[in-house]
Amino acid sequence: MRGAPDEKCRPERDNPERDNDETRGEMTDSHHIQDDLAAQQANAREHLWLHFTRMGAYTPEHEIPIIERGEGAYVYDNKGKRYLDGLSGLFVVQLGHGRHDLAEAARKQAEKLAYFPLWSYAHPASIELADRLAGYAPGDLNRIFFTTGGSEAVESAWKLSRQYFKAIGQPSRYKVISRNIAYHGTSLGALSITGIPSARVPFEPLVPGARKAMNTNRYRCPDCASLDHCTMRCADSIEQIIEFEGPETVAAVFVEPVQNSGGCFPPPEGYLPYVRDICDRHGVLMVSDEVICAFGRIGEMFACDRYGYVPDMITCAKGMTSGYSPIGAMIAREVIMEPFLERAASFAHGITFGGHPVSAAVALSNLDAFEREGIIEHVRRNEPGFRAALEGLSDLPIVGDVRGAGYFYGIELVKDKKTKETFSQDEAEHLLRGFLSPALFDNGLICRADDRGDPVIQLSPPLICEQEHFDEIAAILRRVLEEAWARI
Repeated sequence: MRGAPDEKCRPERDNPERDNDETRGEMTDSHHIQDDLAAQQANAREHLWLHFTRMGAYTPEHEIPIIERGEGAYVYDNKGKRYLDGLSGLFVVQLGHGRHDLAEAARKQAEKLAYFPLWSYAHPASIELADRLAGYAPGDLNRIFFTTGGSEAVESAWKLSRQYFKAIGQPSRYKVISRNIAYHGTSLGALSITGIPSARVPFEPLVPGARKAMNTNRYRCPDCASLDHCTMRCADSIEQIIEFEGPETVAAVFVEPVQNSGGCFPPPEGYLPYVRDICDRHGVLMVSDEVICAFGRIGEMFACDRYGYVPDMITCAKGMTSGYSPIGAMIAREVIMEPFLERAASFAHGITFGGHPVSAAVALSNLDAFEREGIIEHVRRNEPGFRAALEGLSDLPIVGDVRGAGYFYGIELVKDKKTKETFSQDEAEHLLRGFLSPALFDNGLICRADDRGDPVIQLSPPLICEQEHFDEIAAILRRVLEEAWARI
């Protein structure tokens, strides 16, 4: 009979009273768990201020997602649901979640020396890590100034540029050039370099002297979108600003090897070496902002090696420890250090937790794992498969462009593929925040639906990911994007 229980499958019930006690215990435990989850939500809404988050959106009916643990390429929320971490936390967790070796490195260092500053002192972990990074960096970039994150690294690079030029007798050089829609951090100096209007306006006036040039958005370039080559107008715009402002006033040009904000703009072939030449012609420092792109994300330890240029400084952070402890760095060429080797000279800048011993030890363990497990080679080997999985979505009418490099890709969304018509601000708000972000999360994928520019979905999975993860990402994206198009 349909639905009738099979006698053989019934559990034995030798003691009905014990069964009743166990059932009551399970119900009590369930109630306790629900009470704990409710209390956790209430405390989060009442006391925790989330970053870059519309706090008013979270009400008792709209819970704050609470991620409780991670393992490999996946994280789990406090209710046990699993999500593929398609953004590596925030472009950070290169080696994946739940690594015992990195946690153990932190424990050992904390027991030995938990903290000491790098203000007139050094400690073994910072010395070893500085030596390691200098070995990875190209050319004579062998001076390491540690920070606790990317914004501080960018801030440090601009401050160093200014003080360096004063030290060599060119005090009028203080301006900095970056690119439209580029993100370089949130501290006041780094925010001034950032080219995202919506991020800047609430805090204006910012630090004076920051100028913006064209970015490398080939998909929407008015000059070469329909050509098979780049006209280099995007690079020429940097030189035009230098000449307009006066080369004697410009200190540095900041570029990301692959620009993050706007949706993973890779550089045209030859673009970054050309920018290097422009800087050299005008005596301007070139800063490679690799806060995201370093440590394997683009298939090299430092992305400038992939694109064939040697900058004057590199800023980095995020993947240096795979997120197991916060650290960042500004790496400078020897020539920039020279004025500060005079006996009475010093770089008038410092950060309490820069080069923290525990973070430095974790970074060393992370880099050991990179070499031991062949992570860089793994990214190079699997990049074509990741690209192919995402390009497979190009048949969808909402997918306009797929671009990026390594394990760092963006998918630009459009209303019309033929005309490349984008969405209005209201439409993008509804599409990205109203549907895509929650729908992707509900379907088990953490990624970024971004409207800092034209609407894009960004993906940056842990560097340990294999084809099965790329296929899972693509399958979820297809399902959600098809529904999004149907709603449009």
